[in-house]
Amino acid sequence: MKTLVVLPAYNESPVLAETLEKLRGSTKADMLVVDDGSSDGTGDIALKSGARVVRHVVNLGLGAALETGFEVSRREGYDRVVTFDADGQHNPEDMDYILESLDTADVVIGVREIHGERMPWVKKMGNTVLNLLTGLVFGVYSRDSQSGFRAFNRKAVKRIRVRANRYEVSSEILYEAKRNGLKVKEVPVEVIYTEHSMSRGTGVLDGFKILWRMIIHNR
Repeated sequence: MKTLVVLPAYNESPVLAETLEKLRGSTKADMLVVDDGSSDGTGDIALKSGARVVRHVVNLGLGAALETGFEVSRREGYDRVVTFDADGQHNPEDMDYILESLDTADVVIGVREIHGERMPWVKKMGNTVLNLLTGLVFGVYSRDSQSGFRAFNRKAVKRIRVRANRYEVSSEILYEAKRNGLKVKEVPVEVIYTEHSMSRGTGVLDGFKILWRMIIHNR
């Protein structure tokens, strides 16, 4: 089956080449880096690493980058799509497990160990708050609503339409899956925290900003 790995990337030059190299060692899937208006040569690094690149002229946000990847998948007839954070926090060796889980689901969410010692407390709090808010606003409960490591089959990619531009997109994807009657499965994945990946993602304050955007989009 044709599989596309979509990596939304904004100023990820310090780690992107290594992330792509590790991915290539773990999967034969096609790599698509969506360069979301980076100013540090992220797109050029992706090209040199052998990935396909789609560039946004300006920074449009995570949601817009994911929708760009989905559009490529729809247009070119991919059977499966995996979203993978470009900051190096995911273990590419979990890729096969994520994809195998699509045999019994339409959408698979890679759940990071939120209550483990390896997750910094700021990340724990941010994720816990956003999991609760996703349940309150969208009526969808998830153990890791903000995980960027996900897999979708062709039906899911066809039905899920991303409207949110920024981090609230992660909660919106779960809502869209529920609205379209898609089966969602959550599986545990390893998370790798580095100084660079720690500077990415969401904290508690981000959670409340995302809540406001979620409410606006859910009207």
